[in-house]
Amino acid sequence: MYESTFGDAFGKLILRLTLGGLMLLHGIHKVVSPAALDFISGTLEAAGLPGMLVYGVYVGEVLAPLLIIFGVLARLGGLLVVVNMIFAVALVHSADLFTLTQHGGWSLELQAFFLFGGLAIFAMGSGRFALSAD
Repeated sequence: MYESTFGDAFGKLILRLTLGGLMLLHGIHKVVSPAALDFISGTLEAAGLPGMLVYGVYVGEVLAPLLIIFGVLARLGGLLVVVNMIFAVALVHSADLFTLTQHGGWSLELQAFFLFGGLAIFAMGSGRFALSAD
């Protein structure tokens, strides 16, 4: 099995902690402010999807970041974040796909970081600085 160098493993740890920590903050907000789920449920139903899918937010924004942070099933956690972000962009942020902020940045920078960061973790795994390195 491939043994990553210290730098590779440390880089994966930094990515896991950054992606997991930032995404977890979004999940914590939804845990302490459950009214935020009403908006998401309405958006899902307006798109013709069952409103019960709203509980997937807890999977994508609480469970997945914890898996990523601790490096337990990190690849699965990364994939869950990718799916979560595809839903978020398609349902809420699609109008911003080709827009810039007033400072010249892409309007979906954070969403892109979450999506591609999750994809990177899915591709690379947790690295050796994890509870269950893969």
